[in-house]
Amino acid sequence: MFYYLFDYLHKKFDFPGAGVFHYISFRAAMALIVSLLISMVFGKRIINLLHRKQVGEIVRDLGLQGQLEKKGTPTMGGLIILSAILIPSLLFARLDNVYIVLILITTVWLGVIGFIDDYIKVFKKDKKGLQGKFKVLGQVGIGLIVGIVLYSNNHVVVKEKIYSNGQSAYSIDEMYGTGSTPQMPVYSKVETKSMKTTIPFVKNNEFDYSSLLAFLGSGYKKWAWLIFIPIVIVIITAVSNGANITDGIDGLATGTSAIIGVVLGILAYVSGNTVFADYLNIMYIPNAGELVVFISAFVGACVGFLWYNSFPAQVFMGDTGSLALGGIIAVFAIAIRKELLIPILCGVFLVENLSVMMQVAYFKRMKKKFGIEYARENRLFKMAPLHHHYQKLGMHESKIVFRFLIIGIMLAALTIVTLKLR
Repeated sequence: MFYYLFDYLHKKFDFPGAGVFHYISFRAAMALIVSLLISMVFGKRIINLLHRKQVGEIVRDLGLQGQLEKKGTPTMGGLIILSAILIPSLLFARLDNVYIVLILITTVWLGVIGFIDDYIKVFKKDKKGLQGKFKVLGQVGIGLIVGIVLYSNNHVVVKEKIYSNGQSAYSIDEMYGTGSTPQMPVYSKVETKSMKTTIPFVKNNEFDYSSLLAFLGSGYKKWAWLIFIPIVIVIITAVSNGANITDGIDGLATGTSAIIGVVLGILAYVSGNTVFADYLNIMYIPNAGELVVFISAFVGACVGFLWYNSFPAQVFMGDTGSLALGGIIAVFAIAIRKELLIPILCGVFLVENLSVMMQVAYFKRMKKKFGIEYARENRLFKMAPLHHHYQKLGMHESKIVFRFLIIGIMLAALTIVTLKLR
């Protein structure tokens, strides 16, 4: 909103300093500051409100160190995170930007699903919360919306280099032979609707989803949505659930999400800036730079929430926060055409997810082969998700969190390196 106000003041009255709101970097910095203030200052008031409403965590005795001490700790703290994301984004982002609108819808949509789940657990005293099928249905729904918008909206485009020879990609070795010193051909940048995405560690690292349908013959590109939309749904569901599973000990999901958010902000900035995109030889995505304002608020919300969520936690985010955080990360990565980097960048989420899947699959196999008693006594992990396995081994949860965050930082650095390492 401030963008439009100060843009009007700048154009109409030449108001001193108003032009600074045209800069994404300034608005991103302001979004970060306001987000931190909201989560840290008003977060305490929300925690006190949750205390008064007796919105406490329902804790089952799973034999984990210090677990029962968490009983009664306020949950649904995701309301703090959502407020600290949405308010700065509405204040400082351009609301006519399709990417901003889409990411705001995602935040609210998944936040509401998580809130319903927490509400059922806390107020209806149902430990299972919202049935899994309804959660998945909600995730599929937002995936469908995101996929359709990104596929069909005319403002979702990329700029490709079209060379004088008509090619959209260029290789000196292929065209002129190794060892030659040809003159570079002339090219122009053209906005196109494209289903291309980025492949890490590959030279000329672009992959077009529609190419998977080339066997259909001419006109196959118009059927690209058959590939693209299901992939979007799978990614959003997987990452959202991954963040939800990771939210099991104090500060883990929040800290991991903050690290991921910083990297996504860097990737969005360089992808939405024609100079950096050209220098790094990556896909230039017009209007994607505006997402930096949103992700700055996202990072500020996560860091500010850590003020209360770090060990010993004064509040838990609940599904209200975790489902939204994972969905935001997934949609953001898809919007800037970096979704194939998710297994690296979100490696912590991936491992946590896989540990649960492996535990369940191994248990079922052992139960079928040797019986239920043997399966119970010979689990693959002492407990899943993986962070609980280390708790069972006697490791303090603070140590687990910090080690996971160190791994997250390493994966974040590797993700950034993929911009040049091909």
